[in-house]
Amino acid sequence: MTADEAILIARGIASAVGDDGQLTPVQASLLTEVIEAVLDVRVDINALEPLDAESLAAAMGQQSEDARRRVVHIMVLAELILKPIPPEVARRVAAYADALGANDQFVRIARRYAQGAFGLAWIDLRHNGFAEHWQMVRMDQLKSNIKLEDQLALGVEDGPLAELWYSFRNYKPGTLGRTVWDMYRGRGFALPGSIGGASAYLAQHDFVHVLANYGTNLPGELEVFSLIGHADPDPKGFAWIATLVGLFDTGYVESAGFFDYDVAKEKRLDNPAMHVRIADALHRGRLLRERLGTDLLELDYHDFAEQQLDDVRHELGVLPKSERALAAKSPGVFDRDGQTPFQLAYGESLDHDMW
Repeated sequence: MTADEAILIARGIASAVGDDGQLTPVQASLLTEVIEAVLDVRVDINALEPLDAESLAAAMGQQSEDARRRVVHIMVLAELILKPIPPEVARRVAAYADALGANDQFVRIARRYAQGAFGLAWIDLRHNGFAEHWQMVRMDQLKSNIKLEDQLALGVEDGPLAELWYSFRNYKPGTLGRTVWDMYRGRGFALPGSIGGASAYLAQHDFVHVLANYGTNLPGELEVFSLIGHADPDPKGFAWIATLVGLFDTGYVESAGFFDYDVAKEKRLDNPAMHVRIADALHRGRLLRERLGTDLLELDYHDFAEQQLDDVRHELGVLPKSERALAAKSPGVFDRDGQTPFQLAYGESLDHDMW
């Protein structure tokens, strides 16, 4: 894609999501960073000339359906950070999606939110964005014999799975498995397969926390699932991003079964530094998608558990965070700023001599 083509797409995105032709400051900041991460062009988003839906469709006529869907998902992301979503914005995004032949379930979800039908929107998101997404995940890759439809449940006991994760404590320091164990042990996380532990499927994302060096507080979850969602070769991976934004920022989603809406209601996406961090996560995810061509939650990380962490990063192609993301204070997985107060308190209460 040329820079001129990317600018045309940026014009279309901005035209679709502005309320009465105007972007909010938060929309403008987030879109500036995301467009650069996804389209490799830095634009003054507020200075772009409008571009109607038909002209955008013509500009993207040679692009794949997946590429057009990903552009629509950027529009939806810019909708989802609005609360409430103006019905006119939802209708306009739907019109652009129709013109692009990419009016998928996420466009409908945003319209549900605009109509105040939050429960129906979550049902759509869960059925169309998640359930189908992991339908084909293999049992052997998850190291569990728990049925897939139960993989979201917390507290599912699976003795062999818990023992496998417990064995990570015996691996050499600096290996992927030992680093994940250190993260779990230091934060008081229950092991997968034990009561209160994450499901085998969801625990996959903890390997990514370590590999990508993201914290385990709510901003860190936004980063890690932005990377995971955009690394997925199926645009349906956008479900992760949409749900986490709904959970941790707007409150459109109250509970996803594995996370609950943050009652503190701090709007993290009002912070321009988070826009830089999320955009960097999207960029890293995009590069992983181009290299691996697979859903990161379908990799068998247990095969890499005894390897040194840096070797696994090199083998998979997980690049470091950008200098801009570091300047925006994206903390690492073991940094204090990347942990919740509860996680910090738990870690400080441990007798480290007993590890």
